[in-house]
Amino acid sequence: MRRPLKKKIELQPDITYDSVKVSKLINYIMERGKKNVARKIVYAAFAELKAKGDPIEIFETALRNVEPSMEVRSRRVGGANYQVPQEVRAERRLSLAMRWIITAAKARKGMPMHKRLADELLLASNKEGEAVKKRENTHKMAEANKAFAHFAW
Repeated sequence: MRRPLKKKIELQPDITYDSVKVSKLINYIMERGKKNVARKIVYAAFAELKAKGDPIEIFETALRNVEPSMEVRSRRVGGANYQVPQEVRAERRLSLAMRWIITAAKARKGMPMHKRLADELLLASNKEGEAVKKRENTHKMAEANKAFAHFAW
């Protein structure tokens, strides 16, 4: 028997931009419960983006460009493991996009985190950067394993 579904906690929008997605980004950047540090990083990154245009618009475009539509999930059939391509749910799509952008920003070295995050968001909004490459690789893998799509459950 399946266990009951976990109740989702509704996230409050952030104070400055009144956006739930920005609030979610702050939570993803936060380490060891230091939310104020995470807020400072995100707001400083958005201040950097203000010179290039509307920071929320750049952020939304970056997320749209990084969100994967397909991914592969491992499925065991008759003693063999197959990489089965599947569509990604909207909620997971958003969380993967944010995770990939933050991971790409953390991987860059030599400058403060807010500048790395701003650079990665700007690159992602222009369909460039590590996070977009990650999405392309995911799509290529799903395309390559299209033959196993009939194993989807």
